[in-house]
Amino acid sequence: MSDDIHEVFAVAYASHGRKRSENYIFGDPHDEMTSITYYVWAIKGPHGVFIVDTGFDEVAAKERGRTIFHPVGEGLKALGIDPSEVKNVIATHMHWDHAGNYDLFPNARYHIQDEEMAYATGRCMCHKMLRIPFSESDVHAMVSKVFADRCEFHDGTDELAPGITVHKIGGHSKGLQCVRVKTKRGYVMVASDCIHLYSHLDEGRVFPITYSVGDTLEGYTTIQKLATSRRHIVPGHDPSVLKIYPAAKPGLENWIVKLDVEPTI
Repeated sequence: MSDDIHEVFAVAYASHGRKRSENYIFGDPHDEMTSITYYVWAIKGPHGVFIVDTGFDEVAAKERGRTIFHPVGEGLKALGIDPSEVKNVIATHMHWDHAGNYDLFPNARYHIQDEEMAYATGRCMCHKMLRIPFSESDVHAMVSKVFADRCEFHDGTDELAPGITVHKIGGHSKGLQCVRVKTKRGYVMVASDCIHLYSHLDEGRVFPITYSVGDTLEGYTTIQKLATSRRHIVPGHDPSVLKIYPAAKPGLENWIVKLDVEPTI
């Protein structure tokens, strides 16, 4: 394998049923029920394993009314990844559904944008509405990692290893970042919550929890420029990701899919 070519996996672990209109600012004329899926992502290659986001645990699921069908650690172990041996975790942002399970990776360094940490611990958190997508315990845990010298801060675009770069987008959360990964099929964009659903990107729409609508929409343009093609963009919560990409191996269908190969649809 080349020094900068990696495998990428989406690991689904939870879901949440909701009305379609809840996914868009200004709602949606179709008031049917739909669902969103929760993922973490794993990057495997010559520079080790990089985990993108850490998801949430059963306690948080009960508090927020979500359903976990496979704990995050179980999904990673199905890929042959021992969480205790992971050295690098990329925190795309600090929202509760991306920053929990904070004890699952005891030996990892966390990569986070300067602005996201400042946002999650600064004056904006004095506003109840802006605090909604954050968990106090998750933020405390990240602060503890700072004092334990387990955080590496980034300001904008940075290379973590050959073929793996982070890019600050903002929008949904003030310091939100996405991840660009060089694979055998080109540059795959792990968008996380820079793009929640394919429909947000394709229709120019925005998820309701948003710090900046303008930054969100500009982010769609940036991500399309960074990706090899539209088919290389992976949104953060779209259930169809599990349908259009093949299982990582037999037995993992509708759970863990491989993103460094061409989608099947």
